[in-house]
Amino acid sequence: MRLIEAIRSALSAIMANALRSLLTMLGIVIGVAAVIAMVAIGSGARNLVDQQIRSLGANLAIVTPGNVTQGGARLGAGAASSLTDEDAEAISREIDGVVAAAPFVQGGAQVVAGGSNWGTRIYGIDLDWFSAREWDVASGRTFDPEEIRRGDIVILLGQTVARNLFGEVDPIGQTVRVRNVPFRVIGVMAPKGQSAFGQDQDDVIFVPLDAGRRRVIGRNYAKDGSVGSIFVKFANESDIEPGIESMTHLLRQRHRVMGEQEDDFSIRNLTEIANTASASANTLSMLLAAVAAVSLLVGGIGIMNIMLVSVTERTREIGLRLAVGARPRDILSQFLIEATTLSTIGGALGIGLGAGAAYLVAQLAGWPSLVSTNAILMAVGFSALVGIFFGFYPAQRAAKLDPIEALRRE
Repeated sequence: MRLIEAIRSALSAIMANALRSLLTMLGIVIGVAAVIAMVAIGSGARNLVDQQIRSLGANLAIVTPGNVTQGGARLGAGAASSLTDEDAEAISREIDGVVAAAPFVQGGAQVVAGGSNWGTRIYGIDLDWFSAREWDVASGRTFDPEEIRRGDIVILLGQTVARNLFGEVDPIGQTVRVRNVPFRVIGVMAPKGQSAFGQDQDDVIFVPLDAGRRRVIGRNYAKDGSVGSIFVKFANESDIEPGIESMTHLLRQRHRVMGEQEDDFSIRNLTEIANTASASANTLSMLLAAVAAVSLLVGGIGIMNIMLVSVTERTREIGLRLAVGARPRDILSQFLIEATTLSTIGGALGIGLGAGAAYLVAQLAGWPSLVSTNAILMAVGFSALVGIFFGFYPAQRAAKLDPIEALRRE
């Protein structure tokens, strides 16, 4: 009952000076809103970055051509293809932990279907590509092993290409021309969305590797089974680092790179890039939350200030309460509960304002906002602690007043 009466008394005191209480709570409201909004926006941005990077595929490394030297001239990385189908087969066969090694070639092409055309990226791939990239077919079917082996002129369309060429019409079984070569559409890929580099991953078409090398992308790849790059998928993240080291030794041996000679290939760990980006986003979220928390401290100082004023204004009331039998701890709890109630109401208002601000910013920026329960509990709990911490000194000062001196004060 004492607690209920103290809360009622606190609410009465707050309502008696509603405008002053509202202005006092403003610092807490802004602080909590800033914490909620910054954590939500940071979490949403981090999830978007994670989603975009993970869309490349989990536990993935990519082998690309490195520097090639011809006649004493260093042509630079990627100037000539130094990778082949056989390299991919050797990696899949000899490196522990490898689930798939997917060689591919890529280029640009204009695709024509009926009266529509669309410029897009084209990939020549084999069957390991789909497991390496964790990419499924939404409708139709994928390539079968015989189509890959023969290099048949069949094609899979990304969602963006299918939409721009066929609209609402089912493209399965239709014919599209890629550089005047007629390909039969056998499937449409599931949507992948935007990559971490801002590229539309669905704006793409896939053909069997040999068909891409011989008919579309360029005969220079078809001369000796060359490929542009190789995606290598590992079973576990712990397999990647030792796997990359083993791949390096294997490819140096296969390419006859001796002694101190520079590698004619390079290997990048895409999972490491994803983890680094995620860690950076986490650090940014924590920094934003810490900056926003400063507003809560400012709001707490405002509460201390207004509670000191309240003690001064209500000195005679305090003296009267002490004179009729109230104990110092009753006075202490009264003012402490009043300060805590003030900050908690401000925290509740701040939650609504922060969630609304996070939603608005997320809509304008085009990424998802994530208002988590933990962020709400943290913000409200912290605001209550601010009220207790900054309200304790004024409450203690009120509790230590001498009843006689308090009743004499005008």
